[in-house]
Amino acid sequence: MMLWDRIERHLPFVQTPSQYIGAEWNSVRKGWNDVQVRVAVGFPDAYKIGMAHLGVQILYGLVNARPDALCERFFAPWPDLEERLRADGIPLFTVDGHRPVRDFDIVGFSLQSEMGYTNFINMMELAGIPLYAGERGERDPIVVGGGVNASYPEPVAEFFDVLILGDGEVAMAAMIDALQEVRRGGWSRNAYVKLCAEKVPGAYVPALYDFEWGADGRLTRIVARDGAPFPVKKAVVPSLEDAFYPVKPIVPYVEVVHDRINLEIMRGCRHRCKFCHAVNFKNKLRLRPVEHLVRQAETAYANTGYDEIALTSLSSGDYPWIHELMTRLNARFKARRVSVSLPSLRVDGKLRELPALMKTVRKSGFTVAPEAGSEELRKIIRKPIHDEDLLATARAAFQEGWNHVKLYFMIGLPAETEEDLRGIVETSKRISLIGKEVRGQAADVNVTISPFIPKPHTPFQFAGQKDFAYLQDVERRLAQVSRGSRVHLKMHDPRTSYVEAVLARGGRPVGKALIEAHKRGAKFDEWREFFDFERWMESFAAAGIDPDLYARREFAAEEPLPWDHLDVGVSRAHLWRDYQATWTMAKDRAEAKAAGLPWPRPGTPIGATGLPVVNP
Repeated sequence: MMLWDRIERHLPFVQTPSQYIGAEWNSVRKGWNDVQVRVAVGFPDAYKIGMAHLGVQILYGLVNARPDALCERFFAPWPDLEERLRADGIPLFTVDGHRPVRDFDIVGFSLQSEMGYTNFINMMELAGIPLYAGERGERDPIVVGGGVNASYPEPVAEFFDVLILGDGEVAMAAMIDALQEVRRGGWSRNAYVKLCAEKVPGAYVPALYDFEWGADGRLTRIVARDGAPFPVKKAVVPSLEDAFYPVKPIVPYVEVVHDRINLEIMRGCRHRCKFCHAVNFKNKLRLRPVEHLVRQAETAYANTGYDEIALTSLSSGDYPWIHELMTRLNARFKARRVSVSLPSLRVDGKLRELPALMKTVRKSGFTVAPEAGSEELRKIIRKPIHDEDLLATARAAFQEGWNHVKLYFMIGLPAETEEDLRGIVETSKRISLIGKEVRGQAADVNVTISPFIPKPHTPFQFAGQKDFAYLQDVERRLAQVSRGSRVHLKMHDPRTSYVEAVLARGGRPVGKALIEAHKRGAKFDEWREFFDFERWMESFAAAGIDPDLYARREFAAEEPLPWDHLDVGVSRAHLWRDYQATWTMAKDRAEAKAAGLPWPRPGTPIGATGLPVVNP
């Protein structure tokens, strides 16, 4: 019996069976024996999440555009199907050809979230691939990881043969070429991964690096062996104009979280928010020209029929030709009832003009992320949003027909004060009242509040996370002061953020806790209904891990960090100076307040103490 026949008989008994059948519009089927290299690209979450990720579509299209290679997709099966797969002895399979994942030459995972690590482990077990790279034989696939988390991957590093730091488009093509080269000389896993370390841009081979730990559990040294690069430098697509873009994206049968054309207008960000990992990870700013984007939008629309085009980037409002692009796309697509949206907006003086350009967007919630409750803290964390601009943007949104505004804030930021916390609700109430001025009744303002998580490769990588007592007290007080208003608070679980901080700043020993968590049933930890904090604490204890050592401790200036060997393009020394400038600014702010003086004082740069606001 063929594998598909065994899978098919289970589908009538599971949720959303169409996510497993493949053959979607624009999917590609190639003959298994018609190519030399077979790649499976996986996303460690459900199909509805993975299929909304542009990176999966890019790699899928890029590999399948080669005549010598094929690419198929796989995702984490929902627990109802997983139970049946295990009972029937069916291995994890691809949705395109329904082939066992373990049969492919290269098996890649997109690592976008720390809380997806347990899904990765579970998928490896379902696939029948040895978890540790060192336990794989010559006939096992090469397991590759990429995505944002590959820039601080140590808790899962020993599970991968190769990790790709940076842009995957360049690296994937080079990995396929390297595979062909090694095969011509006689296949060997060791020869292949060493060749990747030498020739593949951004390739990090964990087996070539040794880590030494002190008795207190802190890292003392990282050593590269056998000529491995130190540090590993990230792969960078030099120009988006020439980079591959999937103008024939796969159209899923089922609704996914972002069911639309995702048009990547630029990569990188001109800002340097101190908490943001993405701005340093993608810190070479690259732009697609307007004419290029208009052509891509037309072609993608013709190939899909989607009724929404999202202009995606870290901060789409900062695209220098955003007005021209929005005007041209609206002129082309308005009559076809296709909306053009901007999912990521940074509030500044020009943002207030954008709502008028978004007339075709469905008017539900207009979303912005001030992050901090006061202008002063925003300046310290280098997200200098002025209240005047924020309020003017909200007014413009209500005037153009938006029903409510969505705001995102963080609590527990370094240098945070009581005034900053009060500002979260006060600012939200002011926006609600602007809705009353424009629409005759106070507007709903939906506020999502998340605990700060110190992320590697940022100035705040050195900071510790606030404890539960502090975060829970803040959440309680904010909920109390918002009562009776149209401000609706949604609190992100601080326990989830705590585990995420451990996995973000942890080293290789934390991998043992991941295995313990998997043994205890952990999976889909990003989904609230599956996350179990007590299970995680039991797993840390069983692995001999003190989670506070990673999540809540402030790292010292000279202390080796588990990601020091991975270079995203900004020096550790610069990040430390920037972190120290945070406290200089906080002290200056407090002294000015005590003296009744304005802050920042006239002539003080936002970067403070003369520190440049962009990376050198």
